[in-house]
Amino acid sequence: MLRLPSFDITFTQLILASVALHGILLIYGHWQDTHLVVKYTDIDYVVFSDASRYLTQGLSPYRRATYRYTPLLAQLLMPNIYLHESFGKWVFTGADLLIGVLIQKILRLRGMSEHRAVKFNAIWLLNPMVANISTRGNAESVIGAMVLGAFYLVMTRRIRWGAFLYGLSVHFKTYPIIYSIALLVMMDDKYFANELSQQDLEEKEEKQKVIQEQRRKENVVVRTVKDLVDFVTWRRVQFGLISGGWFFLITGLMYHFYGYEFLFETYLYHVTRKDHRHNFSFWFYNIYLTFTSPTGTLIGVLTFVPQLALVLAIGCCFGKDIFFCAFLQTFAFVAWNKVCTAQYFMWYIVFLPLLIPCLASNPRFSLKAQGGRMLLGWVASQGLWLSQAYNLEFLGLNTFWNLFLASACMFATNVWILVELIAGAEYEPIFGARGQIRRIWGASTASSRSV
Repeated sequence: MLRLPSFDITFTQLILASVALHGILLIYGHWQDTHLVVKYTDIDYVVFSDASRYLTQGLSPYRRATYRYTPLLAQLLMPNIYLHESFGKWVFTGADLLIGVLIQKILRLRGMSEHRAVKFNAIWLLNPMVANISTRGNAESVIGAMVLGAFYLVMTRRIRWGAFLYGLSVHFKTYPIIYSIALLVMMDDKYFANELSQQDLEEKEEKQKVIQEQRRKENVVVRTVKDLVDFVTWRRVQFGLISGGWFFLITGLMYHFYGYEFLFETYLYHVTRKDHRHNFSFWFYNIYLTFTSPTGTLIGVLTFVPQLALVLAIGCCFGKDIFFCAFLQTFAFVAWNKVCTAQYFMWYIVFLPLLIPCLASNPRFSLKAQGGRMLLGWVASQGLWLSQAYNLEFLGLNTFWNLFLASACMFATNVWILVELIAGAEYEPIFGARGQIRRIWGASTASSRSV
């Protein structure tokens, strides 16, 4: 059993502490921007603000070079121009707090006590890395809030609203598309079992047992085809149509107003993107060496193959536990991505408070020992990379080969962590046989752990 820190605070107090942490960093950031040469504010935030300024002038946000986001983000941050330059940072802080609220609700739905949920939630709300990234002006927390909100709505069977929010999140940034297979896998027969009467449910279970027994006698090809046919249910089609419909509607509107430039900068650019600047990615050195070569673009596209294959496999295997699955998918996606910076870590850190209980509930996994080693390896591999990046960036030394070796070390560490997580976490499907949300982390809910 995991022993959590002994601090005793309410969720309201945790929120206030998080607001204070963000506020302190915002004040310090303003001081650093004013007095020091090295700025606290992220360059991306400057790009956002410039794009918003163009919108206030009735011009396209894409007049700002390197603005490669949906126009909706620039519209959201227009008060940066009208009210105050820090408005957007407070929006991102608000997104951090909203994520904290969603994490608390999800932990409580899965049976965790309020007191215990607050301690796990502190991993997000009091995380200095999260607060630093948001207060520097990075918008990743907005996407995280959309994704987690969509999961929560689907989990509570508000499919239409969940599909809308999911479609909106994919419009804002394409990476949440990786969760689509996991969401569909979660919507199995148990997801809608609560809509059936007890008699209908028993009859359906008996029918399924007969079908499963018959399919065991069939060859693999026939069985696979029938399973794929059964996978296509009306509810899954409905979710796909609604989420896809909202995505194409919003994207179509943006295309109507901003044309092909929007389509290329927001989506197509990232498919063929070749970033020759040093970053955490294992692929960066190869892209750097082939940057001007005709094969460079092909290599950049081919890097998607192992990345997407792994993400798809994880979604199919673990989709019934959507939060555990989403962490694994995002961690793998970032580790295999052809571009990787610190802000990408936010994509999976948002699921960390929902993953750690899965690790802590497995008696064969020592969170303190094994989890500590994984955290140490993750931090140490980044430290090794950063030391070589410092020699290149600030000392002007040619450390590209050393950087590649450090990236390879970090990639190997991430693969090891992924394997450890899959082996060590307690896989807990969201829904039980009767369609109820399984309260797996309650004090007296042992019966609810049965699937």
